[in-house]
Amino acid sequence: MNRNKILRFGVIAVVAVIVARLFCIQIIDHEVWAEKAAAQQTRQNVLLAKRGEIYMLDGDEPVAVAMNSTVYTVIVDPMLAEQEEVEKEIGALLGDKRVAEWRDVFADKKMRYYVVARNVERRVAEKVAEADVAGVWLQANTKRVYPEGGLGATLLGFVNAEGMGQYGIEGALNDDLSGKDGLLRTVKDVNNVALSIGEDNVRIPAQDGKNVVLTIDRNLQYKVEKILAEKAGEVGFRNLSAIVMNPQNGKVLAMANIPGYDPANFGAVESAEDYINHVVEDPYEPASVCKVFAFATGLEYGVMTPDKTYQNDNVTYVDGLPIKNAVQYTNLVGTTTMQTALDWSMNTGSTQVLRWLSGSETEITAQGRERLYEYYYDKFGLGKETGVELLESIGTVQGPHAEIYGLDATYANMTFGQNMQVTMLQVAAGLASLINGGEYFTPTVVAGEMVEGKFVEKEEQAPVRRTVSAETSATMREMMYNTRKSWRENGTDPAGYYIGGKTGTAQAIKNGGYSFDETIATYVGFGGAEGGEPEYLIMVRVWENDKKAAGDAHALPVFNALKAQVQDYLKIKPGA
Repeated sequence: MNRNKILRFGVIAVVAVIVARLFCIQIIDHEVWAEKAAAQQTRQNVLLAKRGEIYMLDGDEPVAVAMNSTVYTVIVDPMLAEQEEVEKEIGALLGDKRVAEWRDVFADKKMRYYVVARNVERRVAEKVAEADVAGVWLQANTKRVYPEGGLGATLLGFVNAEGMGQYGIEGALNDDLSGKDGLLRTVKDVNNVALSIGEDNVRIPAQDGKNVVLTIDRNLQYKVEKILAEKAGEVGFRNLSAIVMNPQNGKVLAMANIPGYDPANFGAVESAEDYINHVVEDPYEPASVCKVFAFATGLEYGVMTPDKTYQNDNVTYVDGLPIKNAVQYTNLVGTTTMQTALDWSMNTGSTQVLRWLSGSETEITAQGRERLYEYYYDKFGLGKETGVELLESIGTVQGPHAEIYGLDATYANMTFGQNMQVTMLQVAAGLASLINGGEYFTPTVVAGEMVEGKFVEKEEQAPVRRTVSAETSATMREMMYNTRKSWRENGTDPAGYYIGGKTGTAQAIKNGGYSFDETIATYVGFGGAEGGEPEYLIMVRVWENDKKAAGDAHALPVFNALKAQVQDYLKIKPGA
């Protein structure tokens, strides 16, 4: 074979290889190569929505308490980038901000978008940009900052490393605050410059999150938290919670828990319990503060008045079980009025109300249980969601026909707030309706939004139901006022103010039963100028594991301090 033939066969072979390769690229592997070409010719970015900010009120002016600072997310396009080059050029720069393993990033070359680092500060982001690595992009986004430090931490919650709101407002309103990401995909030239025309251009604008304004008064919130911290040392208990509410419209003015935490450094807590907003997320047995609901039910059904009497023997029996007064005052044995029963927090008195609701002097019947349940659950909202714009727990209030042992005894205990679990907010909202004339307002912590720098208030809400008559409301206000005036309560109220309240001391449930070594103290009360409508409602809870707290000894002093501060801050002047 001569040289020309060899050359001819060689050319034919090369052409055959080229043709075969072109056939493979254009026909067999067309989609693969088209995808790679598109990857080189297009630039795709997710347009991150800006997280909405959270405001409290300073008087009528919103002040930001949860804001955003600019940080950067580093994204790798595995189809365009080379693992070795990426690791070498930017691996060391990312440090502890890296959130993905390189082997995972490049495991699927068809992926177009893989987040490899978050919350990268501007200085580092600039160095990543200077490295100019193919397939590596930077996206500006935001990091949550809290300029007021730990103020309202258990109410606000925090944003985790993945940008998700956790607990409090951040968690409950996460969807509204997060907004919705957009998309930008453009055709680019060889210099990686986006072209302004082309069928493949796609732009879906990001929808920024809502800027939420709370009903919380920033100054009052600070003062309440300060008092709780001071009183924690004075009364000697670790855990204190409080809520301040306007009973005329359901707006929450302050909601605080001690101890708190720094939401910007949310990992630095003793336990996950420190994240809990005990006012709404932690049902408990509030004890004798619930007597006001039982007495109100009796008033509504016309079976009792403040002056009606019963025989108090310091103990009574239901289902063969003894129900005793917490304190066995021998001087109070005998004929006793219902006002005295409330003043001295007699369990025998509230149990007697249940008997009267049953149409009897001595027995508890289905009728009595049904009537009490109607007001506890349906009217006052105990044991069910209030509708507040927060993550809330429901609790438990047994139905009047529950198939449990000792149902009558359970209901007798419910008249003084045991054998049931409710949240502080449920009690506060129910009591607000009891003292404001009988109208139940859904408690709210959201006042409106900031839109283009302006505060847009939401519409004033209407009451959702009537709980009691105006007459019952007036009678219960007077009964609670007289209870607070009694020497046992040691109320410290100056002339011209009309303030009522009620204590509660509950056994805590531990290991499935009542503990003899731990009790929880509660005080709930209202106030305003004498002759006027109640202008505030305050509820306090005090407790600590394996310690005994009492309503009068530990919760009442906290209420008194808060009451004085609230009256002063709201500029409530004494009545005539």
